[in-house]
Amino acid sequence: MSYSAKITGVGSYAPEKILTNFDLEKMMDTSDEWISTRTGIRERHIAAPEEATSDMAYHASVDALAMARLRGEDVDGILVGTVTPDMPFPSAACFLQERLGAERAAALDISAGCTGFLYALHLGASLIASGAHERLLLVGAETTSRMLDWSDRSTAVLLGDGAGAVVMERARDGDPTVYSTHIGADGRLWELLHMPAGGSRHPASADTVREHLHSFKMRGNSTFKQAVEIMEGASERALEKAGLTLDDIDVVIPHQANLRIIKALANRMEIPEEKVAVIVDRYGNTSSATCPMALADLAREGRVKRGDKILMVSFGAGLTWGAAVFGWGAETEG
Repeated sequence: MSYSAKITGVGSYAPEKILTNFDLEKMMDTSDEWISTRTGIRERHIAAPEEATSDMAYHASVDALAMARLRGEDVDGILVGTVTPDMPFPSAACFLQERLGAERAAALDISAGCTGFLYALHLGASLIASGAHERLLLVGAETTSRMLDWSDRSTAVLLGDGAGAVVMERARDGDPTVYSTHIGADGRLWELLHMPAGGSRHPASADTVREHLHSFKMRGNSTFKQAVEIMEGASERALEKAGLTLDDIDVVIPHQANLRIIKALANRMEIPEEKVAVIVDRYGNTSSATCPMALADLAREGRVKRGDKILMVSFGAGLTWGAAVFGWGAETEG
C-alpha cells in the first residue's frame, strides 16, 4: 500500500546576536550600500559561542512539534539537512534525537549543501509513501558563520546561522498533501561551491588552517547563472510531476541565497512578486535552513492558510537541486 504525506507543523530559530551590514563595515572593506545592493541582505544572525547546529535544530523542532500537537516520542524518523554538524560524527540528527527524547526515531544527517532540506523533504515523503515511517521530523540547520573567512568580503557578508523544521505525517483522506518532489545533482560543478579542507582529501593541518582552506569558497558569477537556470528547471519538473501549473500555486519559497537570484528567478518564470517569500534581508543565506525558516515566517504572519499550494525550490553545493509542491496542512488555530 502507498501512503500520502502531509506537513502538519513548522518552526524556526535564529540566534539572538544580530550582525548588521553596518557592523561589517567596521570589520572589513565593505559598506551597507555595497552589500544591500548586491545581495539584498541587511542583517544576519550569528550563533553564540556555545551554540551548535543541533541546539538551533532543537529549538526549531520544538516549535514544529508544538504546532503539530506532538512530542518527540511520537516521531519515528529525524532527517537533518546540514553541512555544519556539531562534529564529523555522530550526526547532528542523533544529538537532536537525544535532546527531544525521540527514542523510537531513526536519525541521520543529509549533506547536500543548501539543498539539504529539500533532499530531506523528498526522502521523507518517500519513506512515508512506502509505509516504512509514519511521522518524521525534517530539519534544515546551519552554523555557517563557523566556516567563513571573515577577511573575504565576497563570501563573509552572505551567510547567517539558523534552523527550520517541519513535521511530516501520514495523510488521511481529504488532507492537503505533498503532491510532488524532485531532486538532482551534477558533480561536475562541485568547484562552484565548496570547502576544500577538513575531509580525507585535505585533512586538517597547520597549513590548511593558515591557507584558509576550512572556509566557504564560491565562484559568484557562475553560481548566479547556474542557480537561476537550475531552480527554474527543478520547479518546472516538480510542477509537471504534480500535474499543476504556476497559476495553481499560492506561495513560492525559493532558496534565500540573495535577492538578485530570487528576483531573477521570479522574472524568468513570471511569478508575481506578491507570491514570492523573501526573508534574506533579515537572515542572510542560512543554507539548508532558508526554506523551512521562510515557511515558518509565513505561518507566523498568517500568510499561508490550510490548503494553500506551495512551491519550494533550492540549489546548493554539489551542485545539487531540489523542488517540492505541497499543500499547507497544518492546523494553526486553537
